[in-house]
Amino acid sequence: MAPRAPKGTRDVLPAEGRVRARIEAVSAEVMAANGFGRVITPTFEETEVFVRGVGTATDIVRKEMYTFDDRGGRSLTLRPEGTASVARAYAEHGMHKLPQPVKLWYVAPMFRYEAPQSGRFREHWQVGAEAFGSEDPLLDAEMIAMLAEIYARLDVPAVRLRISSMGDPVGRAPYREALLAHLERHADSLPADARERMHENPLRLFDMKDRAVQAAMADAPRLLDNLDDASREHHERVLEALRLMGIPFEEDPTLVRGLDYYTRTVFEFTCDRLGAQSGIGGGGRYDGLVASLGGPEVPGVGFGTGIERITLALGEDADPGAGIDAYLAAPDAGIRLELMPVLRDLRRAGLRVEAGTAGRGLKAMMRHASGLGARRVIIVGPREHAEGLATIRDMQTGDQVEVPVGEIASHIAGGGDPA
Repeated sequence: MAPRAPKGTRDVLPAEGRVRARIEAVSAEVMAANGFGRVITPTFEETEVFVRGVGTATDIVRKEMYTFDDRGGRSLTLRPEGTASVARAYAEHGMHKLPQPVKLWYVAPMFRYEAPQSGRFREHWQVGAEAFGSEDPLLDAEMIAMLAEIYARLDVPAVRLRISSMGDPVGRAPYREALLAHLERHADSLPADARERMHENPLRLFDMKDRAVQAAMADAPRLLDNLDDASREHHERVLEALRLMGIPFEEDPTLVRGLDYYTRTVFEFTCDRLGAQSGIGGGGRYDGLVASLGGPEVPGVGFGTGIERITLALGEDADPGAGIDAYLAAPDAGIRLELMPVLRDLRRAGLRVEAGTAGRGLKAMMRHASGLGARRVIIVGPREHAEGLATIRDMQTGDQVEVPVGEIASHIAGGGDPA
């Protein structure tokens, strides 16, 4: 039996590759417009980066990380999420000395050992952005607007924004005790993993899908009703900015993110087209993350969005098409050789151009050009070659025009149409 891709992974073929390239290109444009510079971090990190940054109570650290010892006995982990890695890079390279906020973005693969689902794989790609060095709630709103702009430019349908606040660690402490007291009253009805988790991070139970847990959480106290004054003011400023920018949102007091480093603003975009697992991207503020990794006390806010999730949401119509601008049909091998500079010049002009290969006659080349979706075919047979000409045929209309061989590249690149 031939080898197959590992379970939970898959190959990306050209049609989807074109969609993903468009997602990356649109993301790059939006990031640049907002002053973000691209950062590339290693695919694997010291395990401690995620244990300290993401948190031991999270599913990621408890059971989803790909962790191994290298030949030197060092514990390394394939990157399960992007924020901790970028925060580590920020601290390691002394970026707190730069003008703040420092704005960084990335496109990178993430690795998690979890049950594969539609649009969710053990190796998945993510576009993310992180801004360090400012507590300004308007920066939170800018980050949300930036992700909304990416979805809008890509025409992702039926996108909705949910938003909440996690408060800050000090102000959250009394609420945590009240929530834990509530859960203790329901402990007998909770499964074992929920009872264990509620002592590590009781807020994580809002995110559990178990029916008994959901029943216990239905009348649990809500953090949004228990924010301290500073966190409430921060939250209201974020919401006010979103209203002014015309970004619709839904406040969701049960919203929690799956990572322990979040403080204050948390948000998630969902897409109705994705069904029950509707999350397409999200993020929030993490003011203590850099310090937890040994860096200075620096606030931060960011987001991540899955490329596979966006691709799935866009559906079958997302492929911009494999069509090419021109196809060079020169059945004679000698003529084909002479036309190599023309092929080079067309490609240098930014055109997508293919050429018929040896062993095909003109009819076969025309069929090949049609199959590739060529808009024009450049025909140079023995007659054309003898006269120093090329016949350029429009594949949609069938119209043709003859031009000197030396003018092929300028004619095609200039958008010249057959007369």
